[in-house]
Amino acid sequence: MPIDLIFLGRLEDVAGAGQRAAALQPSVDAVIDSLEPELAQALRAPNVKLAVNGILLRDTDAPVLRDGDEIAFLPPVSGG
Repeated sequence: MPIDLIFLGRLEDVAGAGQRAAALQPSVDAVIDSLEPELAQALRAPNVKLAVNGILLRDTDAPVLRDGDEIAFLPPVSGG
């Protein structure tokens, strides 16, 4: 079973879709490395936040991924 990748805001434009499936990898970094270079670069921006199964991460190497997990990539939020 693959993992689900969710792209929000401007990251959806870079990814070309709001959601896609990806092969299970040992870490979030490995998942990002498996994506096309332009998207991987956008996801590695220092202001992009990550959530695995709804829990915000501080370190992309921290969680052990499992089949069916969901990784959400959240761009910086601005407003007025």
